[in-house]
Amino acid sequence: MLLVLCVDLDDDLGRKTGFSTPVIGREPVEEAAVALATADPEDSDVNVIFQGLHVYDDLADREESVEVAVVTGNDQGDVSANREVGDEVDTVLASLSTAEDVTALVITDGAQDESVIPIIRSRVPIDGVRRVVVRQAQNLESMYYTIKQVLNDPETRGTVLIPLGILLLIYPLALVGSVLEMPGFVLGTTSALLGLYLISRGLCLGDRLDATVERARRSLYAGRTTLLAYVVAAALFVLGGVSGMETLESVRASTTGSLDVPVMLAALVNGAILWFAAAGLTTSLGQITDEYIADSLEWRYLNAPFYVLSIAVVLHAVSAFFLERVGITYLAAALTAGTLLGIVSTLTFAVAESRFSDGRDDGRRGAERV
Repeated sequence: MLLVLCVDLDDDLGRKTGFSTPVIGREPVEEAAVALATADPEDSDVNVIFQGLHVYDDLADREESVEVAVVTGNDQGDVSANREVGDEVDTVLASLSTAEDVTALVITDGAQDESVIPIIRSRVPIDGVRRVVVRQAQNLESMYYTIKQVLNDPETRGTVLIPLGILLLIYPLALVGSVLEMPGFVLGTTSALLGLYLISRGLCLGDRLDATVERARRSLYAGRTTLLAYVVAAALFVLGGVSGMETLESVRASTTGSLDVPVMLAALVNGAILWFAAAGLTTSLGQITDEYIADSLEWRYLNAPFYVLSIAVVLHAVSAFFLERVGITYLAAALTAGTLLGIVSTLTFAVAESRFSDGRDDGRRGAERV
């Protein structure tokens, strides 16, 4: 008897259709082939099973003793899959009720499935191996439709076409740069665009930007003051940077010789700290307002504005001391005041949270008892 053995090493049949394997006999194998073709028409194992049915019918018409079966492995790796195929081949051979010697014709769809042939040969002699290759996959038409299908995917278009387009623009842009006598600038700009795109794709900056825009849109429609506070804070940061640069220039103009690095940093901080403190107060108050509106405000959140003021007082005094605008007495007083402001605010709101939270919890327990 010739056993037509269709091999599905990664068990597409079982995973996609739920068929229990091995599948033995002409009718069950045909049902399995139709089920797999319905579940995934592009799976190459469909062609393997139908090829097995074709060989079976051809040999049966010649009145030869023949049987067809489908054996599968699993998707856990070659060793485990090969063992699974060997066990199923044993099951198929045990189910054959014949006194004739059994040989096998193995049908696969590629070299990966043919790696199991030694396992099958150890159990039954093999008369031949037939690899199923779809003829359409060998011509240009298949390549055309494959490329078309891949490029229809928006993710693939963004990954492949954009950097390819930038690369193709290098030569015409170089010609334009030569005409404008700026070849280095044009090539540098093109290279920078390509590099920024690849970095953004690698770091998923596009997804993060989309998420940020979506959060901003939701905040805008939800009436959250945090969005407005961030915009105002950004403007204050810019003004603080400008003010710091102006302070640095004025200190440099009033000083003979070069400035030391600590003095330069002190000038920048001294000119910008008040604007930065205003930005910190704006964002913290906006966040507190949103938490209050959402009924999720906690007392310790109120520490934020006082911490900002404490840090601003300390940095302003330290920078002014480095610029020799204040004495050591003023510096000591500012450091003490900033530290006390932070400690007092922390203790005050901690005590308030403890007392009010306990009262609120007692009220909730009383309501639950009622």
